[in-house]
Amino acid sequence: MSVDVVTEILIERPLAEVAAYANNFDNAPEWYANIKSVEWVSEPPLQVGSKVAFVATFLKRRLAYTYEFVELSEQRLVMRTAEGLFPMETTYTFETTNPAQTRMTLRNCGEPSGFSKIAAPVMARAMRRANLNDLKAIKAILDAGQTS
Repeated sequence: MSVDVVTEILIERPLAEVAAYANNFDNAPEWYANIKSVEWVSEPPLQVGSKVAFVATFLKRRLAYTYEFVELSEQRLVMRTAEGLFPMETTYTFETTNPAQTRMTLRNCGEPSGFSKIAAPVMARAMRRANLNDLKAIKAILDAGQTS
């Protein structure tokens, strides 16, 4: 069973500002509740082919994984990992709804294997809840103008 979770939120900031903040992975621990640390494997700046290592917790488990960025534009970012029991693709899309408002969509999809395959429905629900909370957090930061 594959997992495909899509969440979105409206942020009261222009697209360029939302994309710049979200696509700067040094900011990830500020708005992703489960991400504990980020380490650049390849040299910044972010570009297609860049690799970034993350340490996170999910469902009370420590996860360490490396994403490779396969698509990058102001409107869309796609990153993939092929490691571990749950190869994952994460996509951010940014759409202008009016000059001062952006719809940010976060999609996670993957094909779990082993025990993760059995737990896929539970994982999907937990991912949806976590993703929505993360989008609420980035919205709060950006709507308040709290970016550096």
